Amino acid sequence: MNPLNFALLLAAALTLAACGDKAADSHAPDTTAEAEAEHGHGAGGEKLTHFSDRTELFVEFPRLVVGEKSAFAAHLTTLADFRALTAGKVTVRLSGGGQPDEVFSVDSASQPGIFRPEAMPKHAGDRDLTIEVATAEFSVSHELGPFTVYPDRKAAEAEPAPHDDEGIGFTKEQQWKVDFATAEVVTRPIRTAVNATGVLRARPDGEAQLTAAAPGQLQPAGAFPRLGQQVKKGELLAYLVPRMGGETDLATLRAAESKARVEHDLASQELARMESLYRDEAVPEKRVLAARAAAALARAELTAAQQRLGQYGGAGGGIPVRAPVAGTIADVRVSPGAFAQEGTLLFHIADRSKLWLELRVPESDAARLASPTGAAFRVAGDERSVEIIPGKNGRLIAVGGVVDATTRTVPVVFEFTAADRPLPIGMAVQAQVFAGGAREAVAIPASSVLDEGGMAVVFVQAGGESFERRTVRLGAREGDWVEVLDGLTPGQRVVSRGAYLVKLASTGTAQIGHGHAH
Repeated sequence: MNPLNFALLLAAALTLAACGDKAADSHAPDTTAEAEAEHGHGAGGEKLTHFSDRTELFVEFPRLVVGEKSAFAAHLTTLADFRALTAGKVTVRLSGGGQPDEVFSVDSASQPGIFRPEAMPKHAGDRDLTIEVATAEFSVSHELGPFTVYPDRKAAEAEPAPHDDEGIGFTKEQQWKVDFATAEVVTRPIRTAVNATGVLRARPDGEAQLTAAAPGQLQPAGAFPRLGQQVKKGELLAYLVPRMGGETDLATLRAAESKARVEHDLASQELARMESLYRDEAVPEKRVLAARAAAALARAELTAAQQRLGQYGGAGGGIPVRAPVAGTIADVRVSPGAFAQEGTLLFHIADRSKLWLELRVPESDAARLASPTGAAFRVAGDERSVEIIPGKNGRLIAVGGVVDATTRTVPVVFEFTAADRPLPIGMAVQAQVFAGGAREAVAIPASSVLDEGGMAVVFVQAGGESFERRTVRLGAREGDWVEVLDGLTPGQRVVSRGAYLVKLASTGTAQIGHGHAH
C-alpha cells in the first residue's frame, strides 16, 4: 500500500472513531439556538483548555445568562497516560463579584472523558469560574478566571462572538483512542554531546564461551542447560564423553577395572601377610619391600582403570563441563546426546547485570572527548534512551588513544548497570557521548520532532482540539530531549506522541477535525 492510500485510510478510521455512527449527522446544520447553546458551538460559545498537575481540561459551554441553563461539555484527560477520565464528580463553581457561590455538579461521565454539568446562574456580573474534579485517587481544581454572567439573552448576544479555533483539528475522542500525548516546552540543562555508534558487550570477566575439549558425546548432568538459565560459577552443566579409540568399548573398560581391583586386593593381602611374617622374623625385609611395591603398583593401575571407565560412564561420567563465570546462559548450541567435534561451541554464558558500551567516535570529534561526562544510547525499536551517569549507574572505562585506520574512529568504553531493561549482548546502538558541562536551553522531547524533507517540524497545541504546524531549528540532543534554538517558547505544548497522526489530520481537516459528539 502506498503512503497516500495509507494516509487516507487512517484518516477515515480516525473520523469514524471520533464521530461514531452519527458522523453523517454531525455535519448537518442545526438551526436552533438551544442546540447551539447546548453544544457550545453557537454564537458566544466559549472554548477553554487548562492544565492542572493531574488533568487536562478542554471545556465548551455557551455564554452564561441569568435563569437559563448552560450545558458544559467538560473533556477531561489524565496526564499520566493521556486517556479519558472515566469516573468522578465534576463541579462548576461560580464565585466572587460580591455574590454567594453557586455550585452545579454531575456525579458521572455521560461518556468516557466527557462530563456534562448544567449551570443556571442566579446572579449577574463578573464571576470567577472554577471547574473542580474529584475522583477516588485525586482532587484538582481548574481555575479558569473571570467570566461575565449576563442578565438576559439579548445582552449576551450583543457581545461579539469569540474567534473560533484555527489550525488542525484533532478531537479528544480521537486523541483518547490512539497513542497520543503532549509535553510542555521547558527550559532545562542540556549537555554538549557528540554522536557515536556502538555495540553492547559483556564485561571481559563476565562472559565465557564453552567449547568441546575433545571429540565426544554430550550427556546431561541432571537437567540439561536451557536458554536464559541462571548459573553459578563452577556449576556442573554437562559431561563430555570422549569418543573411544581403536577396538575399545565400554565392556572392555569395565573388565579392565574389575581385573585391576582384584589384583589390588590380592597385592594388599600379600603385603599384609609379608608384614606379619617379617614381624615373626620368618622372612627377610627384602620380601616385605617387594610386596609393598607390588601393592602400590596395583593401586595405581586400579586408579587409572577407574578414571578411564569414568570418562565413558554415561550421565555420571565423562569430562565435566562447568560454568567458569556466574551469569545467564545466553546461547545453547547442542542438545543432550549430540556429538561435538573438538572446538565446537557448547554454551555461551554472560553476566548481564553489568554491561560494556563500546562506542566508536569519529576522529573529527575525538579531540572534544578528553574527559567524557557520560553517555546515552537507544536501541532499535525503542525510543527511550538509556543514560549512563558515572558515579550513579556506570563509569568510564577508557578513551582510546589510537585512531582506527579503517573506520577513522576512536573507541570509548563505558560500564553500566542494565537495571530493569534486559538488553541483548551484541546489539548495535545509536549513542551520544557527553563532552562537557550543562547549559540551560529551551528543550522538547525528541519524539515530538518529525523530519519533513530535511526540515524539523513539530505540532503545537493551540487548544484542546486544535494544533498548529511549526518549523523549528534544533540544537544539541541529550538523551530523550532536544534543544530548540528557534520556533518555540517555554510554556507552549507540543505533541510528543502521535505527531504523525496530527500530520495526517492536517491533510483532511474538514473531515477529521470536526463532528465529534458533544
